[in-house]
Amino acid sequence: MEKRVVITGLGIYSCLGKNLDEVKNSLWNGTSGIVLDQERKELGFRSGLTSKLDIPDLKGQLSRAQRVFMPEQAKYAYVATVEALKNANIDQDYLDKNDVGLLYGNDSSAEPVYKSVDTMFRKKDTTLIGSGGIFQSMNSTVTMNLGCIFKLRGINLTISAACASSSHAIGLGALLIKNGLEEMVVCGGAQEVNPYAVGSFDGISAFSTREDNPTAASRPFDRDRDGLVPGGGAATVIIEEYEHAVKRGAPIIAEVLGWGFSSNGDHISSPNVEGPAKSLEKAIKNSGIDIKTIGYVNAHATSTHIGDMNEAKAIAQVFGNNKPFVTSTKSQTGHEMWMAGASETIYSILMMKNNFIAANLNFENPDEDSARLNIPAQRVEAHFDTFLSNSFGFGGTNSTLIVKNL
Repeated sequence: MEKRVVITGLGIYSCLGKNLDEVKNSLWNGTSGIVLDQERKELGFRSGLTSKLDIPDLKGQLSRAQRVFMPEQAKYAYVATVEALKNANIDQDYLDKNDVGLLYGNDSSAEPVYKSVDTMFRKKDTTLIGSGGIFQSMNSTVTMNLGCIFKLRGINLTISAACASSSHAIGLGALLIKNGLEEMVVCGGAQEVNPYAVGSFDGISAFSTREDNPTAASRPFDRDRDGLVPGGGAATVIIEEYEHAVKRGAPIIAEVLGWGFSSNGDHISSPNVEGPAKSLEKAIKNSGIDIKTIGYVNAHATSTHIGDMNEAKAIAQVFGNNKPFVTSTKSQTGHEMWMAGASETIYSILMMKNNFIAANLNFENPDEDSARLNIPAQRVEAHFDTFLSNSFGFGGTNSTLIVKNL
């Protein structure tokens, strides 16, 4: 029989809070983490909107030798992973004595690359780039750093799949556990928040320009949406084989029931309906559950016109007459990109455990497609035991997770 995969630890560092409790409160209160960043305007950005995040100061927690190899997003990931391991009752002694895997989503490390190249042009001397430059600038920087810091000896792999990266990381980790190749995997995603990472997005007019009211800028599914707002941080989810978790007395939070995936095989940036629908259908089939048991859908919906439109069509097509609650937590966070799949899994679990669904902020006027969905503009106090979470990325990569309460 296929092994069961459970979630035993969660950790988060986002614009909604620096830990699980702060994030839960922000979700409950409908707090937005979106601000106007004047530095971006000075750099020539068309939109200065972004989520607000402080870079953690890890002095006293990590040695200088460890910190020098860590770019911004690796620091977020470290803080999130410390919380997740603590949440799962896993200490360093356990990690030293057992093989634990690591799959983390990350698809850019722009600031270290920019700084290294800038030093080369200005100083004409590559030795001045510094010893940390190479390790900070590689896409695999997060798994490199976490694997060495926590001394992890299972699989060590970075998943680079645009905005589906960390959802795929959880799905792949679950697949390894189901097939007996790992007993425990640290999964997650991290996203840098500096302007260098997203200037090209701004250049193609992907961002909202509603700068006069930043907290109203991210408006998934709303008729008057005008683009996404970039965000970031890190989220870590500890997944584990069920019997292994029971044996060690782990706090079992939820179960990963299914993972679906697909590729649009179409335009590099404009999504279609068929690819996302196939991802949802595959996740539902893989989970082996009745679609009626899914009480909540955490949509990918980023607040772009075509993306939200086609996802709404896909959800309506797959769910038919069933009308689960559908929201996008990006209305509060902006688009957390490589981190989004993992963070939105955590947001959904926090809501599931506390019997509420956070408001889809700024949903004032539905359009023809979003009107077919059950989208609450205000917080709903409701119980649900199973949710579905979508993450779609550039290049047409789609990932869908189904998680059940335990």
